[in-house]
Amino acid sequence: KFTKEVDSETAFEGARHILAEWINERRDIRNYLRNQYKRHGMIRSKAIKSKLDAEKSKKFRDYFDWSESLDRCPSHRLMALLRAEKEGVVRVKIEIDDDRAISHISSVIIRSKSESAVQLYNAIQDAYKRLLSPVISNEVLANYKKKADEKAIAVFAKNLEQLLLQAPLGEKNILALDPGFRTGCKLVCLDKNGNLQHNDTIYLHKEKEAIGKIRSLSNAYKIESIAIGNGTASRETEALVKKTHLPKSVQIFSVNEAGASIYSASKIARQEFPKYDVTVRGAISIGRRLADPLAELVKIDPKSIGVGQYQHDIEQTLLKNELQTVVERCVNKVGVNVNTASHSLLQYVSGIGARLAENIVQYRIENGPFTERIEIKKVPRLGAKAYEQAVAFLRIKNAKNPLDDSAVHPESYAVA
Repeated sequence: KFTKEVDSETAFEGARHILAEWINERRDIRNYLRNQYKRHGMIRSKAIKSKLDAEKSKKFRDYFDWSESLDRCPSHRLMALLRAEKEGVVRVKIEIDDDRAISHISSVIIRSKSESAVQLYNAIQDAYKRLLSPVISNEVLANYKKKADEKAIAVFAKNLEQLLLQAPLGEKNILALDPGFRTGCKLVCLDKNGNLQHNDTIYLHKEKEAIGKIRSLSNAYKIESIAIGNGTASRETEALVKKTHLPKSVQIFSVNEAGASIYSASKIARQEFPKYDVTVRGAISIGRRLADPLAELVKIDPKSIGVGQYQHDIEQTLLKNELQTVVERCVNKVGVNVNTASHSLLQYVSGIGARLAENIVQYRIENGPFTERIEIKKVPRLGAKAYEQAVAFLRIKNAKNPLDDSAVHPESYAVA
């Protein structure tokens, strides 16, 4: 029933809204539009005029007026477009041929040229522009964003695995340098087990003094290798070291220092070196990375190592889980020396979490190094299942049974 205040146009408008909702819920129409967006969708970006002169917008100038096929858009470019939109520099939208889409929907809905056909056509246009197009385009874009995330995470994971599995230099006396101009180069001497023996600071502009210090420390601590961070002043520091004319047996290495500053300010670093400031801890990290990259890099959040693109735009839960899996896989692939491994490294061993890792380290402090694998069972809270799962990944150097320093599980000792 209509009251006198409701005119025919208002009634028709209400009917069109009902029809628009009905059209919007048609599965066949939605599937058709999804297919159109995937096959013929164009991703377009337009600059926001008020942001053109902003400093942060300059890096996105390539996308001020950009369009290409969505299906052919590389994942890294899609991530760049979405970041530009997130920072408010451009507007991004997915477009198809609207007339073609509306024509197809009309052919499905309008069966005859009756008086109601005009109202049906208006309802179709309203449903498409107000309901279907915005929702389906966002849905399709979200799916492509998810695929781009997966590709970015796969690249990140591959790069991280290669970094973690770098060949270690091994047990060497190392002199590590964290280069710098204004504040000088932080210098540390580490023994074969990575323990700090001495720390100092040298300045590149005081060349004679710096050369003399490097030479005397190298002799005093029987330095076998030199690690130089690859940051600011790295080349100048390397040139200075080469002027010291150390024995040819002393090798010089450039070490990737990405994430060293994150480690030096972390809780782990403060626990390991409470008496030293962040600059000394950073230099220690550089030296230890050369000796054993895996053991040192596991102390740092993988996202801080800098081997992935658009890592802050990726779905963070997926990224964290995948990188955690990569670290665990690398640690278990290589194995861990149970008598020297840090808590940070032990917690990634299969079957051992953060709590058991702390218990192993505490047991080692109180009772001395493990002499055989079976002794690991004595660690508090380490039950039969955890032992069964973890023991093959734990190594004991110079053990009575040589199989204790292998990947062979104790269950298979007799067969081996």
